[in-house]
Amino acid sequence: MTEPVSVPLWLFAALAVFAAWSLIDRLLIPSGRWFLRRRVNRLIDSVNRRLRIEIKPFQLTRRQVLVDRLVYDPQVVAAANEKAKAENIPREVAMTEAYRYAREIVPAFNAYIYFRVGYALARALARALYRVRLGYVDDLAHAQVPSDATIVFVMNHRSNMDYVLVAFLAAERTALSYAVGEWARIWPLQQLIRSMGAYFVRRNSNNPLYRRVLERYVHMATEAGVAQAMYPEGGLTKDGKLRPPRLGLVDYALKSFDPQGARDVVFVPVGINYDRVLEDRTQLRAGDAEAPRLGAGFAFKTTMRFVARNIGQMLRGRWYSFGYACVNFGTPISAREWLARTTDRFGGDLRKLDKDQRFEAVGALAADIMDGIGKVVPVLSVSLVSTVLLEADEPLDELELKGRCADLMDDLGAAGAKIYLPRGDRDYAIHVGLRMLTLRRLAAVSEDGLYTAVAAQRSLLAYYANSIAHLPRIDSKAA
Repeated sequence: MTEPVSVPLWLFAALAVFAAWSLIDRLLIPSGRWFLRRRVNRLIDSVNRRLRIEIKPFQLTRRQVLVDRLVYDPQVVAAANEKAKAENIPREVAMTEAYRYAREIVPAFNAYIYFRVGYALARALARALYRVRLGYVDDLAHAQVPSDATIVFVMNHRSNMDYVLVAFLAAERTALSYAVGEWARIWPLQQLIRSMGAYFVRRNSNNPLYRRVLERYVHMATEAGVAQAMYPEGGLTKDGKLRPPRLGLVDYALKSFDPQGARDVVFVPVGINYDRVLEDRTQLRAGDAEAPRLGAGFAFKTTMRFVARNIGQMLRGRWYSFGYACVNFGTPISAREWLARTTDRFGGDLRKLDKDQRFEAVGALAADIMDGIGKVVPVLSVSLVSTVLLEADEPLDELELKGRCADLMDDLGAAGAKIYLPRGDRDYAIHVGLRMLTLRRLAAVSEDGLYTAVAAQRSLLAYYANSIAHLPRIDSKAA
């Protein structure tokens, strides 16, 4: 019984590997999982105590469970069957395609990454590039929103920095689940964004099966009370103006909404504006049908030149960040109350309408949402000065320019616009706008001290002026 046994070296090595793996699999991994889960649970409890909107159980459900629920949703299965019949393919092939879409869409929310990694990165990046400000918040209306309602933040889309900015500023209120375009589906950004609760959207897909899978996921998340963030415009503005709303995600969130149910759906309009948008020239070119299409090499060289120029300004002490970035939170719009107000037009329940009638109702609601967003888009220094320079038919000295800016602020303020004044000082606000535009060579100052818009850059000035072009003005002097 105690005599040694001889085995080949390769067999001993294999046994040693299997023994080590068994030790790790049965002892170390479960212990590590328990330790990490304990830390994450403590974090979730701590975060939920300070959040206005708690993390929902749906967000903490294992991702594979959510994928399976989505794939075997009766409506998804029915859509897969229709696809199989229409294309004469096996049902299993259609279900495999649905499974692939589900895995693409469903996020893998990780509270630790969201609040410890993502929040820190978003805050550091936002503050490194901009002077970030939270402007207006309709606190009274927000306090009246039921705690169990599904909150959907709806915002204008000026820059890809919108994701970073709003995630940073809203982190004290809730964990947001973003609808993110295909631009973010690159490694390793995709994994980070997915772990922060975002779900990917193919914005121009006409595949009925894909659209049904996406629709049912949005329904599942909305029904579970997950706080979401959407861009009704469907993409970045090309000319600085607000774009007409696209109805897809709003329709998906409300298609099965029960106005008499336990949970309301509340849309919170969010207005975003920047003194400088990183993608301004790119978006202007994208919106110009006659502009030549440039390749990835040009984009890379332009980016490197941009980075080098800003580093040079930092070294010379002439870098002022990219100015101010401001976010305003407007008056919430309750889907339940909106349907009650429009009962005579839409019957009070979208589920009872046919497709055309439902789209008419959702379109009317989306128009009200965009109106709410437009009202709270911040008026910033650059947009203000750009407007005055473009409207002037002659060069202006500094005193005249500041006078016109002050008049414009009075007119916008009298109409209810949300104007952000750095340091609460009008003179300083106008100075900031002039400095930004002259540094970027969008505005020129002559030897006589007269300011004019640079002719070759008028389209870029218009891009910034357009951010507030939709705001009404009331002649404050006449009033």
